[in-house]
Amino acid sequence: MKILDKYLLKSFLITFTTVFVILFFIFILQTVWLFITELAGKDLDFIMIVKFLLFSMPRIIPLVLPLSVLLASIMTFGSFSENYELAAMKSSGISLQRCFRTLVIFIFFLSIVAFMFANNVIPYAEYKFMSFRRNIAQVKPALAIAEGQFNSVGMYNIKVNKKSGDKGNFLSGVTIHKKSLMGDGNKTVIKAKTGELISNEESNLLQLVLKDGYYYEDVTPKKYEDREKMPFVKSSFKRDIINIDLSKLNTTTVEDTKDANTKGMLDVAELKYTIDSLSKNRASEAKSFSENINQKIITPFASSTIKPAKDSITKTKKINTKDPIGIFTEDEKLTIYKNAIANTQSTVMSIDGTLSDLKLKQKNINSHEFVIYEKFVIAFACFLMFFIGAPLGAIIRKGGIGLPIVFAVLIFITFHFINTFGKRISQEDGLTPFMGAWMSSFILTPLAILLTYRAINDIGIINMDRVTEPFQKLVKKVFPSKN
Repeated sequence: MKILDKYLLKSFLITFTTVFVILFFIFILQTVWLFITELAGKDLDFIMIVKFLLFSMPRIIPLVLPLSVLLASIMTFGSFSENYELAAMKSSGISLQRCFRTLVIFIFFLSIVAFMFANNVIPYAEYKFMSFRRNIAQVKPALAIAEGQFNSVGMYNIKVNKKSGDKGNFLSGVTIHKKSLMGDGNKTVIKAKTGELISNEESNLLQLVLKDGYYYEDVTPKKYEDREKMPFVKSSFKRDIINIDLSKLNTTTVEDTKDANTKGMLDVAELKYTIDSLSKNRASEAKSFSENINQKIITPFASSTIKPAKDSITKTKKINTKDPIGIFTEDEKLTIYKNAIANTQSTVMSIDGTLSDLKLKQKNINSHEFVIYEKFVIAFACFLMFFIGAPLGAIIRKGGIGLPIVFAVLIFITFHFINTFGKRISQEDGLTPFMGAWMSSFILTPLAILLTYRAINDIGIINMDRVTEPFQKLVKKVFPSKN
């Protein structure tokens, strides 16, 4: 490797490493802020908090890595241009393409590492992250319920006044609000003097054993005037057991937990297998419904138990095809019409319900496909950000952390916004997952080509002569020279 290649690679790596560490630290702070409700007030020791953060770190890489490449490229080549190092290289016969060569090779290997990381490390970390969140309550069940505050656990809001015991699993002053299945508030309140948390590391159920307590349940009278009295039912118990599903713990954070539980834990091969299974299941359901729907589309004659009178049959030798129910009386016709309308409405509701179910299944398939393409987009984004940042730095001729950061943030926000927009549209089946995932790359690739072309040919971002030339001509026409 030549001295120039070593110098270029060393300068870029120093800048890239510094930027990556700073950005990674910033995004880690954001992660802590997002999951603060899970970390605060649960008596977690330092080791458990570190594990929590370690398992959540890999999901940050897809955001930090392209931004680091972009910012490092702008800063490195901006510094070279500002200090006239690029001019010295060009005067020595070294073109900008030659300067890019070593770094392009490095970015190529970095892209491979990024893809392997997204395909192997992130799914494993996502699995460990979700398992760790669940195991917090399995290993130390008392941590699932913080002291002195309501904790939302599935269908229950649980509050305890005090915890005791070596593991904090003995509770006193237990108050539980059970959420209504109708979504109209808490209809049932459970109060107990003491309680005990019992868990098993091999089970997803957490048992809450309550002792010496009461049930209070609101009753809704049938008569509207009696509802103002707000009646309720009270019952007592000596011992009661409530089973809590640990999979429903800590599901109020950002990031779709269902997504993390399914797609985020799979690599490309597993995602393809899952998509194949989901597609076959959807196709089978659509085929089965199309074959069975004919059984629901019944003619009024077949669905009706009404039979025409014998005298009407004898008088009518041939049924009028324009009025096939002409042999029935008016009352019988009305009944047939009502049956036909009921059958039609039932069929339409069945079709609408099946279509809605098929759309949900297709959205699930699209989201799985998007995750596959997203893994490749991460690798390509490193190339894209380099060929945007390096030429841009050479053009603006500014290093440091001033103007380069402004350009980098604007470009990356644009990239991330388009990527998020494409993801939402593709999940709603408005675009194919391929187009949704690659939309940001397709839109910014022409910008990378344009900037690279202008940097190689020493052309600025905007040719000010072409912008000012029309105004200069206009001024000369309005104010002609007297000479």
